[in-house]
Amino acid sequence: MPASRGHFLMARHNSRMKKITNALAALALSAAFGSAAAQAPQMDLPRVALSAGMHRIDAQVAQTPAQRSTGLMYRKEMPQHEGMLFIFEYPSQQCFWMQNTYLPLTAAFLEDDGTIVNLADMKPRTTDSHCSAKPVRYVLEMNQGWFAKKGLKAGTRLAGPPFERR
Repeated sequence: MPASRGHFLMARHNSRMKKITNALAALALSAAFGSAAAQAPQMDLPRVALSAGMHRIDAQVAQTPAQRSTGLMYRKEMPQHEGMLFIFEYPSQQCFWMQNTYLPLTAAFLEDDGTIVNLADMKPRTTDSHCSAKPVRYVLEMNQGWFAKKGLKAGTRLAGPPFERR
């Protein structure tokens, strides 16, 4: 084989190796940034206005499995009038935990008409389960103490578009 042919094959081999190396590096960067993105709070979910008597709530809506599983994880702060409404396809016992959640929260487990079934105060960064007392489709998470400060408890009815009969 002439020297130029061998040099050409070696250059082609080096070019392929470089492409493979670049692809692997891009994959590694993608994985690194992908995991970093997965650890970012979700701030761009749709919002719905809810009310509890004269108290207004600006709630982000988590209704897909991915949105619900991330929930309020990785948040460092949340305004007092804001929360997150989790919507499930059908009523069942809902249980929540606080892994990767930095804020102390209270979960309100809600009937289809918005009536609070039970409340659960949840400690940040724990895996303790906090469950609804009966099957529900809605769970509203607010800063811990918000419901108590407003005098809201089991039996109180929240209002808003998700709870209106269609």
